[in-house]
Amino acid sequence: FFVPQVITGGHYDVDCRLEDPDGIVLYKEMKKQYDSFTFTASRNGTYKFCFSNEFSTFTHKTVYFDFQVGDEPPLFPSENRVTALTQMESACVSIHEALKSVIDYQTHFRLREAQGRSRAEDLNTRVAYWSIGEAIILLVVSIGQVFLLKSFFSDKRTTTTRVGS
Repeated sequence: FFVPQVITGGHYDVDCRLEDPDGIVLYKEMKKQYDSFTFTASRNGTYKFCFSNEFSTFTHKTVYFDFQVGDEPPLFPSENRVTALTQMESACVSIHEALKSVIDYQTHFRLREAQGRSRAEDLNTRVAYWSIGEAIILLVVSIGQVFLLKSFFSDKRTTTTRVGS
């Protein structure tokens, strides 16, 4: 089970590829933000995955991925079990399943919180630059108005020159 997700950066998309030990491509997607891919490993070995950001080289991205390999061993092995689970054991199993679900939800909400934080920081930066720009424009306009009003009230004397005296 393979889950890639782009958390921050650009248009929240990235290229992703998964290869088996023989180099055969099992999964290849272009410009995806989020996806989930389930497969059964055909053989033992090193599986490779690659995230590419070639189409957006100037934008840095944060990518979350999760591998879930194999099935989780049972909480109470049934090897030497002749009877059914007791009420306490079945309650433990249901609590264990519920806690696994809680972990998945927490991971999801942490990723969403990271996305929200990134967007808020980006918005904060834009607002700060916009405010600085407005302050500079306000300063230039006010200085221009002062000089313009000063020119209205200044006494301009014309000088005459005499020729030949």
